[in-house]
This record gives sequence, C-alpha cells and structure tokens, in this order.
Amino acid sequence: MAGNDMKLVRAILFPLAPALLALALTLALPSNAPAPAQETAAAPNTQATQASEETTILAFGDSLIAGYRLHPTQSFPARLEEALRERGIPARVINAGVTGDTTGDGLRRLEPTLDANGDIDAVILELGANDALRGLSPWLVRKHLAAMLDILRARDIPVLLTGMNAPPEMGREYAAAFNLTLTFLFRLLPEKGTEYVAAFAAVYPELAREYDVLFYPFFLEGVARRPEYNLRDGLHPNPAGIEIITANILPHVERLAAQAQTRPAP
Repeated sequence: MAGNDMKLVRAILFPLAPALLALALTLALPSNAPAPAQETAAAPNTQATQASEETTILAFGDSLIAGYRLHPTQSFPARLEEALRERGIPARVINAGVTGDTTGDGLRRLEPTLDANGDIDAVILELGANDALRGLSPWLVRKHLAAMLDILRARDIPVLLTGMNAPPEMGREYAAAFNLTLTFLFRLLPEKGTEYVAAFAAVYPELAREYDVLFYPFFLEGVARRPEYNLRDGLHPNPAGIEIITANILPHVERLAAQAQTRPAP
C-alpha cells in the first residue's frame, strides 16, 4: 500500500508544483518588497505636477526680443527665463522675436505663433520700434496693437505691453538718440517732429488702460542713449544692455506670471 500511496501523492502534487513554487517565492519575499514599485510609480506624478506649474511666457516682438547679433543665450528671453528661475518662478520664456518686424508684421504672425507653441500662459508684447523707423502713422500702430490685444483677450491670455515711450520734451532728441531716421519728417514737416513722437508714445499707455493689461512704459529704459550698453549701430542692446533691460522689467514680468497662475484652466 505504501508504494501505491506514494504514487497517489505524486499524482496529486506534481500538477500543483508550479503554483506551490510561486506561493513559496511570494512568502519568502520581504514584507517591504513592493515599496520600490510604489515609489517608481509616484515619480512621474511629481514631474507632471512640476510641469503643470511651469509658466510658459511668449516674448513676442522684433529684434529687441530676437537678440539681434547676440548669442541665443544672451537674448532677452533667455536672460529673463534665468532671472525668473533665480527668483523661484519656474518659467519657460519662448523667443518669438523677428528682426525687422513692424506691428503689422506682428499682427499677421501672432495667431500662427500662438497655435504653433501650444499652451501659452502669458505674452510679453514688444513692437513698434520699426514702425517709428519707417515713420508709420501712430494711428496705424495703434490699430495693429489693438488687434493683437483683441486676439490675446479672446484667448484669455494675460499680457505685458511694453512701450516705446519718452518725455514729451525729447522730440527731435528722441529720434536722434535711437537713430530713428525720421529725417524726411523733420525736413518736410519740421514742426511735426515733436508732435509725431508725442502721438506715437501715447499709443501704448492708452491701449494699456483700454485693455486693462500690465504696462512697462519703455522697453529700453536705462539703455537708450548709452553707447556702453548698445551695439555699434546704437539701436540694439549688447549683452550688458540686455542685463539692464531684464533687471528693470523683471518685477513687471513677475506680476505677469502671477496673473498667469491664477488664470482659469482652459
């Protein structure tokens, strides 16, 4: 009977061997073995949270944004992003500057630029210097900027509008300081020089009030008319000038980032 019993036991246990082995291995594992798997699963959630908290700012403008003749790391958007991060604000600043752009050019490419860059939390809008270089009508500059502000308002995107502003007494001196060669205006209509400058400068604060957006009056504050902070052309900031612009505008951009963080989710 013993031999038959052993055969019976083997017949019963052999098919169950794989299951019994798996059970033995499971019981042999330490009680905290699953912990690493839980920690690994939690890591992507933390990264996703950090990414969701990052503020994406589109710096939209002309050569002053693009970083004319500067290394990309020396451009205003790059330096601004670093300055924000140093202040504890996780931000990504996209360089959407195009050298030579007027407000009309900016209006034509604003929506495609927004669409191409995904979710934009805020926009720094800097345009108008090339309009002044060409002596374009302040009325036309206002029309283009207003149309861009309408687009951004419709998308519920907070805006920091930067101006090309100057004290009213600067008139002809203002034009010379920035090499805004409006010589045809001064030659043909010399009495209109100061009036043009005043009308052009007034566009920006008027629009800021009308659209209730953040406003930085003069993008080149502290840099204009300072040869040591500009390239040889006298128009474009050098790396030292970019550092001054960044430091001056930083508090305004911090407020812009705060507005973006309180913006309702789309």
